[in-house]
Amino acid sequence: MENILKKLLKVPWITLAVTIITSALFFMVMKENSRIETDLDKYMPQDHPAFVYSDMAEEWFGINDGIIVAIENSNGIFNTATLDTLKQLTRRLQKMPQIEKEDVTSLYTADNILGTEDGMDVKSFYKRVPKTEEKLNELKENVENNEMVFGRLVSTDETVTVIIAEIKDDVFSQEFYEEILELAASFQTDDIKIHVAGRPIVEGTMALLGPADMKKMVPIVLLVITLVLFIMLRSVKSTLLTMAVVFFSVLWAFGLMAAVNIPIYAVSTMIPVMLIAIGVADGIHLYSHLQLFLRKNPDASKKEASIDMLQNMWKPVVMTSITTSVGFISLLTSQVYPIKYFGIFTAFGVLAAMLFSLTLIPAGIMIFGLPKVKKAKTKQINDKSGFADKFASWVVKRKSISIIATAVIIVLSITGMQKIWINSSFLDKFEKDSDIVLTDKFINEHFGGTTTLNLILDAGEENKDVFKEPEVLKMVDKMQKTVVHDLEVVGNSFSLTDYVNRMNKVMNANNEDFNTIPGSKDMIAQYLLLYEMSGDPENLNKVVDYDYSKLNVNFQLKSDNSKAINSALAVINSFEDDFEENGITINYAGSGYKGLVFTDLILEGQIMSLILSLVIVIVLLSFMFKNIRIGFIGAVPIIITALISFGVMGFLNIPLNTTTALLSSIAIGIGIDYAVHFIEQYKINAINTGNKQLTAQKTMAHSGRAISFNAIVVIAGFLVLLFSVFPPNRELGALVSLNMFTSFVGTLTIMLVLLNVSNIYFKKKKK
Repeated sequence: MENILKKLLKVPWITLAVTIITSALFFMVMKENSRIETDLDKYMPQDHPAFVYSDMAEEWFGINDGIIVAIENSNGIFNTATLDTLKQLTRRLQKMPQIEKEDVTSLYTADNILGTEDGMDVKSFYKRVPKTEEKLNELKENVENNEMVFGRLVSTDETVTVIIAEIKDDVFSQEFYEEILELAASFQTDDIKIHVAGRPIVEGTMALLGPADMKKMVPIVLLVITLVLFIMLRSVKSTLLTMAVVFFSVLWAFGLMAAVNIPIYAVSTMIPVMLIAIGVADGIHLYSHLQLFLRKNPDASKKEASIDMLQNMWKPVVMTSITTSVGFISLLTSQVYPIKYFGIFTAFGVLAAMLFSLTLIPAGIMIFGLPKVKKAKTKQINDKSGFADKFASWVVKRKSISIIATAVIIVLSITGMQKIWINSSFLDKFEKDSDIVLTDKFINEHFGGTTTLNLILDAGEENKDVFKEPEVLKMVDKMQKTVVHDLEVVGNSFSLTDYVNRMNKVMNANNEDFNTIPGSKDMIAQYLLLYEMSGDPENLNKVVDYDYSKLNVNFQLKSDNSKAINSALAVINSFEDDFEENGITINYAGSGYKGLVFTDLILEGQIMSLILSLVIVIVLLSFMFKNIRIGFIGAVPIIITALISFGVMGFLNIPLNTTTALLSSIAIGIGIDYAVHFIEQYKINAINTGNKQLTAQKTMAHSGRAISFNAIVVIAGFLVLLFSVFPPNRELGALVSLNMFTSFVGTLTIMLVLLNVSNIYFKKKKK
């Protein structure tokens, strides 16, 4: 490796040309093939049992997420203007190519089940917009008397009515969203306000905002890191070459992603920020060593300086890049595609940055010359004075302070970790005062909720007509009412029982006492037959299958976070034994449940990647330094960092989600760099000096300095995420910056103490 790098020094222009040409090719591929994935179902493992069953259930019952268009009139909706707006908007939505006509539900399209002298009739609430006071009052009374509509399609305060337009997973696009917004805006008046919400809007907006956020963040990161680098390196040439390294590494990462046809997911937009902040580390260590060499050897030629830099630094640069890549590659244990791909391509980018650091920077030095460095004074040359020496001496002499402080921090962190929770919410990724969150809140306040949870009760194909049994339907009805009554977060539920209750009531002169499940199976079957003859039988297909052996119960929740969904599952599952006695199993489907499983998979992958990356890092360090104790000592700062990070998340109520789940891998991947550089320099100084105190001082003056520079640059880079439009990204930026600081401090304190106490490299060899 060293000989190859030295040979490349002889052809610097070729090295530069090859780098530019290959990067240009990657850029062309990226420009041609890059695509953004807006369908969040594609983020999930399609072969996972929960998703496989959910997909089947979605086919059985036509379960799709709906765009909710709310029409608000503070004076009430039962007036000609508002009802006409509802009708026109419903019809316009039905004509959109992205929406199937029968998948649009509103008061204009809903069925009103009524009892008649001859039996039962199913009518629409209105076809022509009522204009007289009498007709308006009649419609108002019909809505208020129909519990299947009142509170579901019309708010109980009668100031808001909704249109629900269900769409397939793959039809949402930015253009479609803008078309919906333009359509809604065209119907707004001084009295009538239109609000647009729903899970497709939330998911699609999140997926589309990611790239826009990246376009904003990358220039800021580049500017901040360039300024900080220039302040640290005090050289325009050194700064530009280091930034060229990260620029080319980002091109290669996204170019490869496009070449193998992997789409850009929301989390992929974090890769440039990661690589820019991480990729400068190698350049900082190379230039830091180069500066120290030139201060001692001011007359050295650029070739001599480059050779010395490569001889002394290629090994730690390679080792740190490998260990950093391992941290990210460990994300392959995740079953969540975006996180898996994030790990692969970030690791590739890190290795590309290593390659460019060891080739492009020396080539740049040979072409453009050495950076200017002031000649050091004698005391500085001998490394026997200065802050680094004093700090190293203080740490070594007061070992107990570092040990006690570390123990206290570990105890506090473990305490905080007990409070960590997982959040599957997509809405929580937006600002609390953003339009999308405020609209969702508005609709939740007036209706059952914008988040749906589909409970699938499955009796098996051999148990036909089981959901015509009165005892079974009464049990379902009881379960629905219990969930809604016990949980404030559950606003409403809907299933076959609502149809049967309504039909039983209207067939008994609208007597509220009969708003229950009838006690006869034959009566239930007769009601259902009457409905199929009078109304639209397709409506029943959304709640029960043809054989009446599978039932779809829809719950509306006012929140999409994990706590809300899990609370509903807990109450539903309390009925599991009762259903099993009747041969019925409980399953779940729909986007709300899949989001919950998705988040659980993230936690599972987080734990696996954390354990795997720690084990691999310990093994690699043991192998690199040929001592298993070094492996464990080197891992101490990153273990403490991970504990602190999760402890802080617990104390500050920051949940684990698709973004913060990356935390441990980032912490290990980047934080281990400090340990590798420090241990490598400690080993060299220990062998050369044979003195523990002097070794600590010289290591602190050399690697401690470079690590300080590295930590400052990386922290500055990640703090830029505080400007992200996504709160989880801001949380990640703050937490990673904290991680870098704690890894940096841990390396220079507790790890130095452990190296000093262990006497590694100082034991006398036996003759």
